[in-house]
Amino acid sequence: MNNPLILGIESSCDETGLALYQAGQGLLAHTLHSQIALHNEYGGVVPELASRDHVRHALPLLRQALYIAKRSLDDIDAIAFTQGPGLSGALLVGASIANALAYTLDVPTIGVHHLEGHLLSPLLSDPAPSFPFVALLVSGGHTQLMRVDGVGQYTLLGESVDDAAGEAFDKSAKLLGLDYPGGALLAQLAQNGTPGRFKLPRPMLHSGDLDFSFSGLKTAVLLSVQKNTNDDQTRADIAHAAQEAIVDVLAKKALSALGQTGLDQLVVAGGVGANKTLRERLDAAVTRRGGRVFYPDLEFCTDNGAMIAFAGAMRLQKQEGQRDYRFNIKPRWDLQELNYAD
Repeated sequence: MNNPLILGIESSCDETGLALYQAGQGLLAHTLHSQIALHNEYGGVVPELASRDHVRHALPLLRQALYIAKRSLDDIDAIAFTQGPGLSGALLVGASIANALAYTLDVPTIGVHHLEGHLLSPLLSDPAPSFPFVALLVSGGHTQLMRVDGVGQYTLLGESVDDAAGEAFDKSAKLLGLDYPGGALLAQLAQNGTPGRFKLPRPMLHSGDLDFSFSGLKTAVLLSVQKNTNDDQTRADIAHAAQEAIVDVLAKKALSALGQTGLDQLVVAGGVGANKTLRERLDAAVTRRGGRVFYPDLEFCTDNGAMIAFAGAMRLQKQEGQRDYRFNIKPRWDLQELNYAD
């Protein structure tokens, strides 16, 4: 199959993303619908509502992507979809659409690991990292450090033992009265904060390993909110302290991972990777070591179909994909379980 056209479908949580990627040409189109407004009044993702919204928007987004790319359904050579991890109902929507469409078109399907999509997304940018590199995956549900020696060659170096960094951002934001999802809003509020007014813990900063913990930070934010006057400046000061604590831990652990592996390339992927303070801290520290940090474009930091289409294209180079359209999903799925043919 020369220069196959891959359709990617992402529906693991609260974004519906579809994209078309063609080997040899690159990303042709990507479309995205965010459910932020839908879930905002509930203060978090409601799984049943998320699933229904994926059903509502997937096919219109597919038509839009085909129009942008100037392609038709018959041009599609394979369909990649997020098989896991994620919300069961949401994953079922994308898997159902992918396999039904693939059956109709008589093309293979490729079940993609959601985190692999994030991990490989910086390869869509220019310049792109080369293998091997250390990857810091930081999102609402995951915080992991991985050594990446190639597509399908992942070694876990460390991970969060409780809350992920994205959860720490969002939960701290909620405690400060900010809307969902609060991570970006907390970062914005932190810009007006007074450095040093509040001292919040850096959990496991000196643990000697590459694991993370952020649940204690959330508790410290709660206590700071309860013990102080809830005026705008105080909220900004607490937001600043919370962001500094999270960034300090992420940066130190990422630098330690580079030191332990002897590598000089760091990839940062996932929604928290869009945080400006984290980027500035990592850029400065890694540059001082003679290394370089790579990020996906901002539009690909959060969940999207482009990363799934690209990961599907990379996997298609190693295997033919599936033509048995009896699919399954994997709400819980260890990235290191992925196996590839040589």
